[in-house]
Amino acid sequence: MLDKKIEDMIVEQMNFEIHSAYIYLAMGAYCDSIDMPGFANWFKIQWEEEIYHSTRMYEYIVERGGRPILESIEAPQKEWSSLIDTFEKALIHEQEVTKRINSIMTEAVNLSDHATRSFFNWYIDEQVEEEATVDTIIKQLKMVKDSGHGLFMMDKEMGSRAFVKPTK
Repeated sequence: MLDKKIEDMIVEQMNFEIHSAYIYLAMGAYCDSIDMPGFANWFKIQWEEEIYHSTRMYEYIVERGGRPILESIEAPQKEWSSLIDTFEKALIHEQEVTKRINSIMTEAVNLSDHATRSFFNWYIDEQVEEEATVDTIIKQLKMVKDSGHGLFMMDKEMGSRAFVKPTK
């Protein structure tokens, strides 16, 4: 059985992951609107990942005897000034996710909740990857600046991303 405080924190994070998905889908829509279908694809895959993250948390809460409560999801931002702006906002958002995941892990450690700690180890590792990936894309966008050829090549690369459901 989950400690009530941990359960509430995971429920809150589950809803935040759904909000994250909503943000990424909005970013994808922005990219589609500026004729960057590869970047749109990247964000739509990110949307799928966030839904997967929230679903894992939902299932974990149920497995531990808790009840997932779905809350209202705030509307995401609709406009960005550039591709770099979308990814800079994505990085800030991922850093917030990391902070929140770390708080859950800290509480799990404090309560000696080894099951929750084990479950959230996956998210800790995932956040390192998330932040590094977005940071790399920002650096690459800054390198190509407004180069049509460079943006075209990056858009093609972003278009090749596919969602692969983790086996763990």
